[in-house]
Amino acid sequence: MIRVAIADDQALVRNGFRLILNGRPDIDVVGEAEDGAQAVDLVRELTPDVLLLDVRMPNLDGIQATQRIVADGSPTRIIILTTFDLDDYVHDAIRAGASAFLLKDVRPAELVDAIRLVAGGNALLAPTALTRLLERFDSAQREPASTLLGALTERELEILRLVSEGLSNAEIATRLVVSETTVKTHVSNLLRKLGVRDRVQAVIAAYDSGLVQPRRQ
Repeated sequence: MIRVAIADDQALVRNGFRLILNGRPDIDVVGEAEDGAQAVDLVRELTPDVLLLDVRMPNLDGIQATQRIVADGSPTRIIILTTFDLDDYVHDAIRAGASAFLLKDVRPAELVDAIRLVAGGNALLAPTALTRLLERFDSAQREPASTLLGALTERELEILRLVSEGLSNAEIATRLVVSETTVKTHVSNLLRKLGVRDRVQAVIAAYDSGLVQPRRQ
């Protein structure tokens, strides 16, 4: 069972999400918050598997709440939801430690799929959000690859490149002709060495270092 908490300052939005999620046999909504500060307290109290977090809220916004939750060392995965597809929100949310960034007009089935994906340790960005995020790296100041990635083996670097292309563990295993279990082990090791929470954070490190270059649209 995936335990989900919802943080949004609009009661109608919270109720709508709850109605969507309560109809799923593998998802349980365990709590709600109406601002960022309450969201942080809720995560500390309940440690849900996934937190749906609005980016614009009173007292503490979604970015600041994400930063505090990550600083606490919480295993809760965060999905940022917003009506605003803005560059800075995408960039700041992912850097703060969010595992997904979706617009609020996402279809119910896509929201449920995103929750399941994130709960499984993966990461997700809406297509427009991903495009905007990667465009930021065209002019960003990058650290030398040796600074961020020097601890990785050649195989781990290879797998990180494939992760950055959006390949799943199964697809990477097929590409490299190894078992999926072997790929999972390598991914876990590279996440640990980079000190990041999940795959999207690892991709950020890959772009930061220049290991991977944004593809022109």
